[in-house]
Amino acid sequence: MKHIIILGDGMADHAVARLHGKTPLQFAKTPFMDMLARKGKTGRLVTIPDGFHPGSEVANTAILGYDLHEVYEGRGPLEAASIGYEMRPEDLALRCNLITLENDVIQTHNGGNITTDNGDTLIRHLNEKLGDDRVRFITGIQYRHLLIVKNGSKHIMCAPPHDHPNEPWQQLLVKPEPGWETRSEPGRISAQETAELLNRLIIRSRELLDNHPYNQRRTALGKRPANCVWPWGGGYRPSMKTLMEMFPTIKSGSVISAVDLIRGIGHYAGLEIIKVEGATGLADTNYEGKVEAAIDELKRKDFVFLHIEASDEAGHDGDLDLKLQTIEALDQRIVKPVFEEVKAWKEPVCIAVLPDHPTPVEIRTHVNEPVPFLIWYKGMAADAVRTFDESSCMDGSFGLLKLEQFMQTFMNV
Repeated sequence: MKHIIILGDGMADHAVARLHGKTPLQFAKTPFMDMLARKGKTGRLVTIPDGFHPGSEVANTAILGYDLHEVYEGRGPLEAASIGYEMRPEDLALRCNLITLENDVIQTHNGGNITTDNGDTLIRHLNEKLGDDRVRFITGIQYRHLLIVKNGSKHIMCAPPHDHPNEPWQQLLVKPEPGWETRSEPGRISAQETAELLNRLIIRSRELLDNHPYNQRRTALGKRPANCVWPWGGGYRPSMKTLMEMFPTIKSGSVISAVDLIRGIGHYAGLEIIKVEGATGLADTNYEGKVEAAIDELKRKDFVFLHIEASDEAGHDGDLDLKLQTIEALDQRIVKPVFEEVKAWKEPVCIAVLPDHPTPVEIRTHVNEPVPFLIWYKGMAADAVRTFDESSCMDGSFGLLKLEQFMQTFMNV
């Protein structure tokens, strides 16, 4: 049996008064996810371990079957792996967002949805002006980039910018972890020194980017500039077993995503990273290209992890209409063609559909709450659930699974 996970990042939500008290997943038209829920089995999943921030890097790593207490090093190392930067033992790698600061608050975590080409222009400019033997800025995708600090300490407290919309940025500057202010690991500077270095980069980047021609043009047109960098999610190189080592039935696999951190998880998990032209991580992503790639990979491999980011970005933007569109697009342009392709294959294919965490549009940030999931393969005995949503799946026969139990259950179906 082959296996494919279709993950709608941030797709889960809360009840919304504008939707007559329904969640976006309940309100949206999702006939194919509902059909798979009726024909298969459902449940709910806890994706965030106690003590961890409800980030996509945490949730997706747990969904793939890893114990976060053993492997977690933050988003930075995952970004590094996804763009082909092989971390050295002395490296501290941090996710580095291009963000928008206006009126002394974080206006947006994504630099006005900056394109990769424009992001590259700004990151190269910063590396030319601020890079040295210790600091290096490396281009990633869109607003998501990489900052390497040689001999930096990971024992720092960074605020993920998507969790703090409309909050004063100066209150969110980097701090050392309590108890690590003056402590240091062998060969590394202290957490206090690391925090001070990163804060200098933040402040200096704002001066440089405010005056960059790209941002001056954006401001003149009344558009949001990408006028500051924001480092967070720092860590050292992680040590992870591959999925093939953890699950012997997986001989080969692929990850398909527009998001660096998901590609990075896939890299360390031993999956081949498949890049799709036109995959953006937004609502305008190349759905058809992703489906074609997923089906091609599933024909020749045992396992595919197909990740769609669009609902999460709509949630962070607080755009209810867009979030509904992204959920319906996932149903019609991802779930439907995958199901209709594999349902007639001689070798059975097991499909799972789920979010990684809720990103409620009225909160605009991730929350740590269980998410619904469904599992289906041809001929599977169904449970009593009729629709796929946060509430219905409470009655699913899988009950409430926790963390790596999902992958163990999925691979043992």
